[in-house]
Amino acid sequence: MSHVAIIGCGIIGAAIAYELSQVSGLTITVLDQKPPAQGATGAALGVLMGAISQKVKGKAWQLRQASMRRYETLIPELEAITGLKIPFNQQGILMLRFVGEDIVRWQQLVTLRQSQGWQLEIWDKAQLKSHCPQLNHEMIIGGIYSPQDRQVDPIALTKALVLAAKKNGVQFNFGVSINELESTVLEQFNCRTCTKIKTNRATLEINWLVIAAGLGSSQLTSLLPSPNLEKPSSVILKPVLGQALKLRLEHPLGKANFQPVITGNDVHIVPLGERDYWVGATVEFPDHSGELVAEPALLQKLKQDAIALCPPLAHASIVRTWSGKRPRPEGQPAPVIGKLLGYNNILLATGHYRNGILLAPATAQEIRQAIIQI
Repeated sequence: MSHVAIIGCGIIGAAIAYELSQVSGLTITVLDQKPPAQGATGAALGVLMGAISQKVKGKAWQLRQASMRRYETLIPELEAITGLKIPFNQQGILMLRFVGEDIVRWQQLVTLRQSQGWQLEIWDKAQLKSHCPQLNHEMIIGGIYSPQDRQVDPIALTKALVLAAKKNGVQFNFGVSINELESTVLEQFNCRTCTKIKTNRATLEINWLVIAAGLGSSQLTSLLPSPNLEKPSSVILKPVLGQALKLRLEHPLGKANFQPVITGNDVHIVPLGERDYWVGATVEFPDHSGELVAEPALLQKLKQDAIALCPPLAHASIVRTWSGKRPRPEGQPAPVIGKLLGYNNILLATGHYRNGILLAPATAQEIRQAIIQI
């Protein structure tokens, strides 16, 4: 039996735990200081922008495509195993178009997606008005409708992944802090291997370590000695804060039987069923001193931008507001998936920035493949 330890139980760690729980010969332990779905996962909107994204090739598109395909089987699979209902909006994503936008790039994307097996539709102003009368049609000239893109409740999904993984034998330990990561040198392979995790509760002997701790991943990798001083092993992640709000209306927006996610000018309007909608999210970077505090004015601007797109939101009441910090890699593209430099058995699954929910299934598949191919 190989013992795999996963540090972090947001959407990424939970997805990896469930994926690995289906591999025979593995003992899996998940460690986290907090309960599941805290941090970035707890503040995400769960908008899965796959086909409608402008990522068209390479790893960025491969991960998106793999995740979107897996989601179609993953949600019913988890619901059957756990008996939990996971809110999963299958009515697509509508991206709004504005004056001055280049329609050619969208026409090219529609053609490309068709060749890849995905459907996109270019709507003119009349089609948009017919489908979504609630929008401000004076400022919007049309839209791109992606019927195969989705939205999922991140917290409900994470809890379902945890429960399903538990049913498959995964051990979850919460309230655990990591004190030390012990490693030894493998001179014949010119690298190190992590052998033990020392926590505030116990010491675990491991064969594999998966670091999926979001922003905490930087601190964890800094605990490890670097085999090559010129190239440190640690990964550097910087926080980017996002604020969002939940609104409630007297009546659902537009047509009750057509409730896609609507996005435009980096504002997402996310239907939650009944009369509730999420609106998000801001993108806020640390100031020159490194401080990162949620700016109320930016949340207010977000609301006003949403109202500009969809005027009926002006009559909505605010049910709650929240914020979270997303991990953005420094010096390399997001996400960071693969072996930690200089170590043969430490895998990174972190730094997803704003795409953690979207890429969770594909990330889990990548980690599974890295472990079973050895």
